[in-house]
Amino acid sequence: MRNQRSIFKNIDWVTISIYLALVFIGWISIYAAVYNEENSAIFDVSQRYGSQLIWMIFAFIIAFVILLLDGNFFTSFAIPIYGLLMLILVAVLLFGVTVNGATSWFEIGRVKIQPAEFAKFATVLALAKYLSMPNIRIKEFKTKVIATTIIAIPALLILMQNDTGSTLTYVAFIFLLYREGLSGNILFLGVLAILVFVLTLVFGATSMILFGFIIFLLLYAATKYDLKITVFTTLAIISFLIFNTYFEIKDSFIFFGITLILFSIFLFIFTNKKLKDKGSHYLGIFIFVVSCAYIYSIDFAFNKVLKEHQRTRITVLLGEEDQLIKQIKTLEFKMNEETFSQEQKLVIKTDLKTKKESLKELQQGNGWNIKQSLIAIGSGGFTGKGFLQGTQTKFNFVPEQSTDFIFCTIGEEWGFLGTSFVILLYMALFLRIIFIAEKQRSTFSRIYGYGVASILFIHFIVNIGMTIGLVPVIGIPLPFISYGGSSLWSFTILLFIFIKLDSERLFVLR
Repeated sequence: MRNQRSIFKNIDWVTISIYLALVFIGWISIYAAVYNEENSAIFDVSQRYGSQLIWMIFAFIIAFVILLLDGNFFTSFAIPIYGLLMLILVAVLLFGVTVNGATSWFEIGRVKIQPAEFAKFATVLALAKYLSMPNIRIKEFKTKVIATTIIAIPALLILMQNDTGSTLTYVAFIFLLYREGLSGNILFLGVLAILVFVLTLVFGATSMILFGFIIFLLLYAATKYDLKITVFTTLAIISFLIFNTYFEIKDSFIFFGITLILFSIFLFIFTNKKLKDKGSHYLGIFIFVVSCAYIYSIDFAFNKVLKEHQRTRITVLLGEEDQLIKQIKTLEFKMNEETFSQEQKLVIKTDLKTKKESLKELQQGNGWNIKQSLIAIGSGGFTGKGFLQGTQTKFNFVPEQSTDFIFCTIGEEWGFLGTSFVILLYMALFLRIIFIAEKQRSTFSRIYGYGVASILFIHFIVNIGMTIGLVPVIGIPLPFISYGGSSLWSFTILLFIFIKLDSERLFVLR
């Protein structure tokens, strides 16, 4: 029989200490983000920092209760917990309230609960339960299908709630599956698909199809005639120059580098001796056709499926604002040219008006958010402006500065030193979780640990990426720091289940 006292003794207090540090930093940062002299009491529950303190107290109670439970509870009830959360996700579609365009909340009096946040730990439990079953191998097709289904069900239900940000976080599970034996080729194809997606948005579907056709011809020649790599590299450069001249691509060096990278990858694949048979040519044609379909689907989805605010988030990231500014300057220059007729100037004037309106809409939306975020972080300098001294924060230049853009407050008030300290805390947490996961005797515990690390890591990367303009603004919280009871509770449950499982590692035989 297990000794309950010894279980508490085996708890990883290093991980708990990091957790408490992040939660405390979050509370102080929320206070700084919404502070004003009229309502300065830090325990004022009418303000967000007061509400966050209540969420923190309940989070600590939840963590304590989890530590009191037997670890077998989570392995035994993993699937029922998953099923219950899926039913709740369906219920929120039918009976939930809409906040910021997403129907993903239950409102109980003054309290709002977002089930999508809790679905993450339920998905990790279900995935760990399934993959830890006897005779389950990730390399088998059936296993991949079932594991993908476990991940896809909550992701699709959340997407139906119009919560794109939370949906995208389910990409994190690719890291877990890779650790459990998923082929690296899947990761490679995923990265390649993202690269093609970005290039298609930048250069257009037609340009990408033409580029792909040129690459296909070169690869066919390489497999049929076995010519030297240097010859095909030269052909790639020539085709790039023709392509660039015809379509007037401005970022030549960037596109040239991408061209050579893609060319080298495909050349290696198609010149491989194992593929140098008649079947390889049909394979090449098939890949080209699928690629064309994928490229056109990107163009269709971006223009016909995505909503205006979603397109804006992507175009801001791709630098549309800078392009519009250059186009406006060019049109203004043409307006002053005497070589154009009155009719031509009328067309230019109409185009100029349209461009200026587009720029105004862009700057007032996510473009404005990112710009103000960068100003706030940059203004902090090396040591920051000091606690409660952030001007960008105090005058509300950055929207959602206590939730999605909480990192701006840290950057402005604590500078490079403060942000570096927070990032180092997260890095220490991730490494600690992975280190502990590798020590587990139980397959379930190991898989669950990697799920925890993956979810927290994707939130960390995306949230900070949003604030510095590297990732589209998709509205996901910074773990343990951003304001919100649902996110704090869900991350607490996610982490402390693993802490509990680890505390019983010595008692696990398998």
